[in-house]
Amino acid sequence: MPSVAICILNYNGLSLLQHYLPIVTQHHQPKDIYIIDNCSTDECVSWIQKHYPEIHIIQNTENLGFAKGYNEGLKHIQADYYVLMNNDIRTTPNWLEPIIQWMELHPEVAVTMPKLLDDKTPEKFEYAGACGGFIDILGYPFCRGRIFLSLEKDENQYDNIQEIFWATGACMVIKSKIFWEVGGFDDDFFAHMEEIDLCWRIKNIGYKIFVLPFSSVYHLGGGTLNKTNPQKTYLNFRNSLLTLIKNHPQKYLFFKVFLRLILDGIAGIKFLLEGHGKHTIAVIQAHLYFYKNFSKFWKKRKEFEQKHSFKYTFNPVFKKSIVIQHYLLGKKKFSELQI
Repeated sequence: MPSVAICILNYNGLSLLQHYLPIVTQHHQPKDIYIIDNCSTDECVSWIQKHYPEIHIIQNTENLGFAKGYNEGLKHIQADYYVLMNNDIRTTPNWLEPIIQWMELHPEVAVTMPKLLDDKTPEKFEYAGACGGFIDILGYPFCRGRIFLSLEKDENQYDNIQEIFWATGACMVIKSKIFWEVGGFDDDFFAHMEEIDLCWRIKNIGYKIFVLPFSSVYHLGGGTLNKTNPQKTYLNFRNSLLTLIKNHPQKYLFFKVFLRLILDGIAGIKFLLEGHGKHTIAVIQAHLYFYKNFSKFWKKRKEFEQKHSFKYTFNPVFKKSIVIQHYLLGKKKFSELQI
């Protein structure tokens, strides 16, 4: 059997660990669990050491965010599979073993995810990944079971095994060799959408991403940055543009970036009219970062091209605009999109 490491990134998550870690240890041996701590200032490390001495603790020297935090921590973990899991995930009995068995039978698949349900409202999908991630023709992300803020009830409508475009960083199973083959997460993303960038790079070199809904876990969500935080708006708008620049085929790339900049501007005006001026400022700051650092990320694109022989891919992708479909045509369910 392949070796598997349960890797949980943590920053000041004492209350979350106290609630969720006992559940995780019911389903996994503590010796297989690794807590990557981003220099927490609460008592979470001492609490883990006291209550779960067999759990491995890897301590980063500062808060490196999601992307670099994982990259630095995973350098110290030897396993065939990494299970990247937020500290607010409620696992379920025997959720992981069938995933590993399935991936062993499918060498072309590098990343999978289980069905992600809301721990607060268990009958609904959870925002961070629902039942598998997609992107539209302009690179906007959405999920089976979640379009923007519209969350569907899980009525087993998406229980088929499905190739997807991206798997959620909240609970992702990835072959470690391929993780490092593409260079891991992009440190500069800090947090948010780094898993989409990672999955796209993995797809570009020929591997596939799948959701395996025969397995499910529950996610609390919003433990670090919730949707009302302008910093989350900044990271999402910024990192979405950077993901396009790094990974999209060059044909139509700059036209799509131009359209995205316009749509971002409209979103900024919408924030302002709704009384959320700080989010408007966050969009502006995201664009300023994009302009200032464009050459840096274009260089990353070219360096990746030099290291790997591949053809840029853009499938499976929704061939229309999810913005138009949702906000103008009122489509709130993935099943209405005719993908």
